[in-house]
Amino acid sequence: MDVLRQQRNDSPARMEPLAKLPVFWALEGKRVVVAGGTDAAAWKAELLAACGAHVEIFAETLGDACTALLAGKLGHPSASICHHQRDWQEADLDDAVLAIGDCDHDDEARRFFDAARAVGVPVNVIDKPDYCQFQFGSIVNRSPVVVSISTDGAAPILAQAIRRRIETLLPQALKGWAGLAQALRDGINERLAPGPQRRAFWEKFVDRAFSSSDTPEEGVGGLLLEEAERLRGVPAHMSRGRVTLVGAGPGDAELLTLKAVRALQAADVILFDDLVSAEVLELARREAKRMLVGKRGGRTSCRQEDINDMMVKLAKAGKHVVRLKSGDPMIFGRAGEEIAHLDREGIPVDVVPGITAASAMASRLGISLTHRDHAQSVRFITGHSRHGGLPDDVNWKSVADPHTTTVFYMGGRTAALIAERLVAEGLAPSTPVMVMSDVSRDTQRHWRGSIAKLHEGIAVIGYEQPVLIAVGSAFAARVVADQDDIQPELYLRREA
Repeated sequence: MDVLRQQRNDSPARMEPLAKLPVFWALEGKRVVVAGGTDAAAWKAELLAACGAHVEIFAETLGDACTALLAGKLGHPSASICHHQRDWQEADLDDAVLAIGDCDHDDEARRFFDAARAVGVPVNVIDKPDYCQFQFGSIVNRSPVVVSISTDGAAPILAQAIRRRIETLLPQALKGWAGLAQALRDGINERLAPGPQRRAFWEKFVDRAFSSSDTPEEGVGGLLLEEAERLRGVPAHMSRGRVTLVGAGPGDAELLTLKAVRALQAADVILFDDLVSAEVLELARREAKRMLVGKRGGRTSCRQEDINDMMVKLAKAGKHVVRLKSGDPMIFGRAGEEIAHLDREGIPVDVVPGITAASAMASRLGISLTHRDHAQSVRFITGHSRHGGLPDDVNWKSVADPHTTTVFYMGGRTAALIAERLVAEGLAPSTPVMVMSDVSRDTQRHWRGSIAKLHEGIAVIGYEQPVLIAVGSAFAARVVADQDDIQPELYLRREA
């Protein structure tokens, strides 16, 4: 029975649209035609030969790069390159698996393109997107690990910049570890059944690969197979999972740590907060089950006890659970309660810190929270108690210290009370204040003014979205004073 899946606009897609499908093609021992003897054709020929292809170049004359390529040594043992000193003909495309052309004019490009299509050979005409059925990406080579980057032909320089960044993230030693993984695969599959045990083995393998700057030593493969043999003796139902508390940062996915991304890529189940952005979740493993367990003031929320029980149940089922929290899990994230509960149940737990909202706010504003001319310390304080009012176990006299920068989290609904209490404890009404909502997101907004006018700032910014209130003279470096008071000013920031 045929089923037509209609486009739905009321729920997000599991995968964003792709401009092109990334495909990795085996070319070892395959015949590839390259029409043209230019330097650009030489680069494509060298790339194809690196994959083990039999490359045939058709050109009346060759440039220096092609001449050097024919005279040089090829890295792949199955590769070969030969030169036919004539222009290509339609019959040359028979039995080829790919056709690459370097054509000066559109009429020549069209003729090559049409000839290749007529015999069913995928074709690429260099630098002529209209005559390309596929494109070459910018490559990071740690073969058998190969990373290819494409911008769909829109920005080759951007693709090269992305490649340079990835080059710095992937150690050269990864090539050796990837080769070892390839050699071990069959042996591991024989010893460990699909599921938690096999995933646990490979996750430990990956940890070793990325924590080492050296290629694996001789004999490591045998030791790893022995370790897999020991795991085989553990019944699957006794395999215990683990929990990783991961800081998602304030929203901007680029503020995630590398360790956080690795945890998201290794997760079986992700329990995420309501404030975690879609951009951060996009970096998670596709197969991971995602469960919203958000807690927001004034809204229907999951109970902390239920979240604790859920983590234990999933971990005891052998799952790697990632508890994804906005900001840093150790700052107003109730991580202490979760860690204590997991410890009581004997569940292994790790913590990956995240960038807390106050740090992101300071970077966005270009303000040092501990500017040496203004503040000698910084405090992060919750803006409300369990009952919704001001916390009564805070030393407000100390908080009103003019030489300290204080950042209130979750203080939108109590902003007026905060201002009133600080002034009552001796803080000058003209003390600078910054209010920011949706820190680091496209919808980020901030207001600047004085503590005396904080209620006005909150009225403008609102408190439906996460709000930070930062108080202290450190903000004077970015606030223009007007006599004895600060003129309030609203900024709407729309990040591209």
